[in-house]
Amino acid sequence: MSIFPRLVVVGGNGFIGSAVCRSALARGLQVTSISSSGRPYQTPKGHTPAWTAKVDWQKGDALKPESFAQHLDGASGVVHTIGILLEDAGYKRAVRDGDAPYLLRTLFADRNPLAPPETTYEMMNRDSALRVCQAFIDSAPPAEQTASSAAPARPFVFISAADVFRPWISTRYIETKRAAERGIDQLLSSHPERFRGVYLRPGLVYHAHHRPLSTPAAVLVDFTSTLHSSLPDVLRTSLRAAVNQLPGQSGDIPSPAVSIANAFTTPPIHVDHVGSAAVAACVAEDIRGVLDVRQMREAIGWRPTPRSSEGAVSMTSA
Repeated sequence: MSIFPRLVVVGGNGFIGSAVCRSALARGLQVTSISSSGRPYQTPKGHTPAWTAKVDWQKGDALKPESFAQHLDGASGVVHTIGILLEDAGYKRAVRDGDAPYLLRTLFADRNPLAPPETTYEMMNRDSALRVCQAFIDSAPPAEQTASSAAPARPFVFISAADVFRPWISTRYIETKRAAERGIDQLLSSHPERFRGVYLRPGLVYHAHHRPLSTPAAVLVDFTSTLHSSLPDVLRTSLRAAVNQLPGQSGDIPSPAVSIANAFTTPPIHVDHVGSAAVAACVAEDIRGVLDVRQMREAIGWRPTPRSSEGAVSMTSA
């Protein structure tokens, strides 16, 4: 394992970003968070945990590299955690507070086409990641990479997503996540010896206290995914093949039926495990490409399994 002095977390005061920060600190890394407010993380009840004093909290707009680029100089790696599941600006507050009626109204209400959202999937899920990635490529490397041609590649970890939310969530959500993955891969491919891309694809991310509405869903999905994994391989393969043949594919995005099947077969994952997997992907030099939930768990040494979910790209050697 290489020396990995400083990690930059984009969105470090958010739900997943704060978990990344905590995990990085636990490994002894220096951590810089970049967020639109620049404020330290607070719990849903407004408490500021003690660990936040160890993070360098900086303000920056992920869509405006000039507002944060200086904080990427000398960084060993970057984890991009910001994104939106819904374009309604209030949904994150509703999820945090357990406001189920608001979420239901948001999911099923008709949107006024004359009142476009302030933030869109394209802006938050795709464009922000690509601009941060380009700024990272343009940044000054850490001293050890400058001094040695054999220095490890600097990781850019993107918190993507498994395709598990359609048809309840707009197809544009997963389209922009996949577009970001492709765009990052294209940007980094010009410098394979200097950078490597890692794309984490969690499904349902839960936390009993910080996201109370996620717990019942996590229990259900854990049951169905466990049941699915216990089926004979031949039956699982046949069922997946049948679902994949259903109509409704849009471009390179499969039918919503595939997403529904994924929702019940992709295990839920605790937010702390997502954070730990992101940091593990940074410090382990042999991790590149897409990691599904099972591979994320393997990366942190939690319940390693010999199987990977359908269509996942395995960890490869650098």
